[in-house]
Amino acid sequence: MADQPFSLTRPDLPAASRPGHLPVIVSYLQMTAPPAREPVRQPKGNLSLLRANPPTWSFYRYLYDTVGEPWLWHERRRMPRKELERSILDPLVEVWVLYVDGTPAGFAELDRRTSETDLAYFGLIPDFIGHKLGPWLLDTAIRKAWEGGASRLVVNTCTFDHPKALPLYQSMGFVPTRHVAREVRDPRLDGILPRSAGEHVPLAG
Repeated sequence: MADQPFSLTRPDLPAASRPGHLPVIVSYLQMTAPPAREPVRQPKGNLSLLRANPPTWSFYRYLYDTVGEPWLWHERRRMPRKELERSILDPLVEVWVLYVDGTPAGFAELDRRTSETDLAYFGLIPDFIGHKLGPWLLDTAIRKAWEGGASRLVVNTCTFDHPKALPLYQSMGFVPTRHVAREVRDPRLDGILPRSAGEHVPLAG
């Protein structure tokens, strides 16, 4: 299926047209000015947000794999190690890690390598979902993006992600620019992800 642009309202998910593939709608959003609202209040507890500077490949993969498995993140699992290292070790890529009581709880990745700053990845380790950490982490990442000189901030989310992801981005000031329907090979069929991953997404037929 070719990419199909839609209106600014996320459309219904189409059926897959190829065996072994999953339909997905990717929503692209942008923010063109820093947030004027008050910062989200930091949740109670022993929280810290530190930049992994630089992150090791193994630590980054731990974060990416653990945060992303429930949502079928697969692109960087497929990426050769040297290619991934070139990306995450670039000084214009910032990996901010959230710790709760000294334990990694999530991360946000800002990519400043082009004229726009991309919130490339954002999420929580499953053990920490539901503790009101997500809005604070996202708001803090947004503010760090602007403090670092962003002229425009972009992010994308898709129908594999948590159902609250799109509304959360919009509540923080991101505005949808387009929705695109795609088909991707189900990464669970190729062993890129375990078959238990993404329980909310039925295995492709």
